[in-house]
Amino acid sequence: MSVVVDLKAYLDGHRATVDTALDRVLPPESAPPVTIHRAMRYSVLAPGKRLRPVLVIAGAEAVGGRAETVLDTACALELIHAYSLIHDDLPAMDDDDYRRGRPTNHKVFGEALAILAGDALLTLAFRLIAGNAARVATPGVVGIVVAEVADAAGTNGMVGGQVVDIESEGKTISPEMLDYIHLHKTAALIRAALRVGAQLAGGRAEQVEAISQAGQALGLAFQIVDDILDVEGSLAELGKSAGSDERKKKATYPSLHGLPASKQRARELIEETKRLLNPIGPAAAPICALADFVFERRS
Repeated sequence: MSVVVDLKAYLDGHRATVDTALDRVLPPESAPPVTIHRAMRYSVLAPGKRLRPVLVIAGAEAVGGRAETVLDTACALELIHAYSLIHDDLPAMDDDDYRRGRPTNHKVFGEALAILAGDALLTLAFRLIAGNAARVATPGVVGIVVAEVADAAGTNGMVGGQVVDIESEGKTISPEMLDYIHLHKTAALIRAALRVGAQLAGGRAEQVEAISQAGQALGLAFQIVDDILDVEGSLAELGKSAGSDERKKKATYPSLHGLPASKQRARELIEETKRLLNPIGPAAAPICALADFVFERRS
C-alpha cells in the first residue's frame, strides 16, 4: 500500500530546521571580517527551496535515521550549492543580476568579495561535514562522506560539468554530451545529497545503492526541468532572469530535443526515480513525493 506524504508539511518542517541550523553554523555578521560574513549570509539565508539539505535528511530517514544526525552535512550541501550559485552569477561566468528574487552577490558586495564568499562557503562546508562525526554512531563514515561530497562537487562532478557547459556555449553538441553536462553539473550533487544521508544514518549497502541510483535519475530530471523553466518561466517565478540559456547559446534539453520531448523525458526520469526506490519500501515515500515536487515546480 502506498504511503501518502503531506509534502507541504514535510518541506516546511525540514526547511525550518535547516534554516535555523544555517543561521547557527554561519559566522555572525558582527564577527570580523564583517563584510565577508555579511556576503556569506546574504546568499545562504536568501529564501530558497533547500532541496539538497532536505534530500540529505530524506536519505537518512529512508534507512531509519533522524534529521538531527545528518544536519551538519545537510547544511554543508546547502553551503556548497550557495557557493556554486555565487560563482555562476559572476560576470566571468553567467553574468546574472538576480538570484532568488534579489540582486546577485557580486551586485551587492562586488566581484572580489563574491569570489571570496564562495570560497569561504565551500571551505566551511567541509568543516561542517567533519564535525558531523560527533553525531553519528560510526564516526569513520565521515571520511567516506567527505570523499563522496568532494567528488560530487569537484572536477568529477559539478565543476567538471560546469567546465564542459562553458566550453559548449554556441556549439552544437551531441545528446550524450548534454547528458554528461547535466549529470555532472547538477545531478552529481543531488545524488550525493541522498547518498550521504543514507550513509551517515547507517544504511545497508543495497539501500545506499538504490538511493544513489534514484538520486542520479532525480538530479537529471531536476536539470531538465530547470532548462524548461528557463524557456517558460518568468523573473517573478524563478527569482532570476528567464531566457538566459538562449541568450548565452547554452546547450539545453529544449534546444536539442524540443519542449514536448524534454517534458516527457523529465516525467520518465521522475517515474524511474520512484521505481528505483521500491526496494526501500514506505520509508522512501518522502523522496518519491520530493521527486514529484521537482517535476511540478515553477521555480
